[in-house]
Amino acid sequence: MLVELGHFCLALALSVSILQFVLPIIGIKLKSTRALATSTYSSYLFFCLVSFSFISLMWAYISSDFSVALVAQNSHSLKPLIYKVTGVWGNHEGSLMLWILVLSLYSLALSIIGKNIPLKIKSIVLSVQGLIASAFTGFILFTSNPFLRLLPPKLEGEGFNPILQDIGLAIHPPFLYLGYVGLSITFSFSIAALILKQADSIWIKWVRPWAMLSWTFLTIGIALGSWWAYRELGWGGWWFWDPVENASFMPWLAATALLHSSIVAEKRNTLKAWTILLALIAFSFSLLGTFIVRSGVLVSVHAFASDPSRGIYILLMLILFTGGSLALFAKNAPKLKSGNMFSPISREGAIVINNIIFSAAAATVLLGTLYPIFIDALTANKVSVGPPYFESVFIPLMVPAILLCGFSPMLTWKRAVFDNIYERIIFIFIVSILITSFLIYIRNGSAMTFLGIFLSIWLFLGTIYDFFERILRGKSFNEVAKRIVSYPRSAYGMSFAHIGVSIFILGATMSTAYKTEIETSVQIGDKIIVENKELIFESIKQNQGPNWLADVATFRISHNESDISFLYPERRFYPASQINTSEPAILSRLFYDLYIVLGEKDIKNKNFAVRVYYSPLLNFIWIGIAFMAFGGILSLSDKKHRVSYKTLRKNRNLSIK
Repeated sequence: MLVELGHFCLALALSVSILQFVLPIIGIKLKSTRALATSTYSSYLFFCLVSFSFISLMWAYISSDFSVALVAQNSHSLKPLIYKVTGVWGNHEGSLMLWILVLSLYSLALSIIGKNIPLKIKSIVLSVQGLIASAFTGFILFTSNPFLRLLPPKLEGEGFNPILQDIGLAIHPPFLYLGYVGLSITFSFSIAALILKQADSIWIKWVRPWAMLSWTFLTIGIALGSWWAYRELGWGGWWFWDPVENASFMPWLAATALLHSSIVAEKRNTLKAWTILLALIAFSFSLLGTFIVRSGVLVSVHAFASDPSRGIYILLMLILFTGGSLALFAKNAPKLKSGNMFSPISREGAIVINNIIFSAAAATVLLGTLYPIFIDALTANKVSVGPPYFESVFIPLMVPAILLCGFSPMLTWKRAVFDNIYERIIFIFIVSILITSFLIYIRNGSAMTFLGIFLSIWLFLGTIYDFFERILRGKSFNEVAKRIVSYPRSAYGMSFAHIGVSIFILGATMSTAYKTEIETSVQIGDKIIVENKELIFESIKQNQGPNWLADVATFRISHNESDISFLYPERRFYPASQINTSEPAILSRLFYDLYIVLGEKDIKNKNFAVRVYYSPLLNFIWIGIAFMAFGGILSLSDKKHRVSYKTLRKNRNLSIK
């Protein structure tokens, strides 16, 4: 009965979302405050209905209700409870339910937090949110119904893809969707600005926090996905340029450009049209990612659906929202008032160059991702665009971006005098070269390794130098202390984010350049030597989990006589799905990771295939991303992102009359 109620609530939510879209339009035409206000109440009701529907589906998983087709296809009574819960979004239909749940949450948050927003703007934004909700809810109901019953019901489920039964992937989709769907708010605000032909500094103050929030969630979500792939897939890497990885990376690049552009729009009242365009493109990339994952046009461990008819529906949605918004932009963007002029050598100029580079980078990733799809559709030939393409076109684009990022915060607004920072730049450059040369001398490396280490140190020193130069500007201890307390949190956040990027670059460079891989077969008692560490294969035993059987190996790692560690890689078999998997064992230290994968057993020779990876500074990747995410959170807490009542009174012309 609960499943039927969930289905009914989802159908009712579709009706509510249509009203949320239509009634504000009627309110604007009739100048009716009541009609406009319905958008707020509709968002409340939509959230309640979708939440109940989602909880009812989750309960079907928890209770192992195999009369529900989706539960029977993706669950099993022996599956651990946490993976029964997270299995809700580990498939096409359930992931879409999570999508609209997050969408309803954002609309609810806007309705509650945005009480200071003029009614007309708020209603238009919620109306656009209602249109997006209608499209996705209709998509679920008409093509991907998660509440379909099985008659007769199955006695047992088919199980869940074993490689998805991992805590990393359990929490990765919610964070990723919080980022994806959060961009719908910036999209909706941009549509409102285009409709009203008005995008002033107050509009930016409403948009920028949502952009920052989405960027932060995207950063965390992508990192969790990468961490899961590293821990679970057994290949010892953290990024493969998989099309679905690219699908999340493109919105992140666009959101990064949007954040930097919004700074100029807020500070200097310029680049408004460009900021709006980036908001439209960022959400369009989110929709494109949805299409790639669910269209059936590619095969990936991340991909959910293989039904092209669903892909056609999403493609139509992509055309509607992307094409419609770009058409509206082309019509009304020229009518927006242009802002202040600035010199090419200025903080604004540096951010514009940054935006161009990030936009070009997103375009190269887009081309490499879609090219195989187009070739397959036009010629039926299968082509592959892999890491060599992306590394050869993406990395060169990022080099000038990182170089610019190292000194652009030192530039002043409107017009910068380069002579004032010339000595600082030369000093940072020389120190970076010396440190990099010393590190390369200690351990030989290629030119690309030298470049990666140099960029990391350059950005780190540039950020630290600029930060302390601003903080230590006072002449006394009290003045310095006041500066530390009064320094804007958004500036702290920027510094943390840039430091995070530098740490990430160092980790990515070192773990790639100096990675050691050994592939061999071993018997009990055999030794493997890697980077002055001795690995001894001590034993093998059988173990039984809640829904799997496993061979568990014991490896003794001797770093030196007083430093001994043990690793336990596994080879698992899942009876429900008849799938074998390898569960890597990882010894994670600050300056390196030791990674062991247990392969298949050679019954004749009683050998086990083993792969060992030694990756220096790999944890710097996760540390760097953590710094970036913390920088985003710190920036969000800045009080300047709050719009006061006094400011809103000066903008009464934005409300309905």
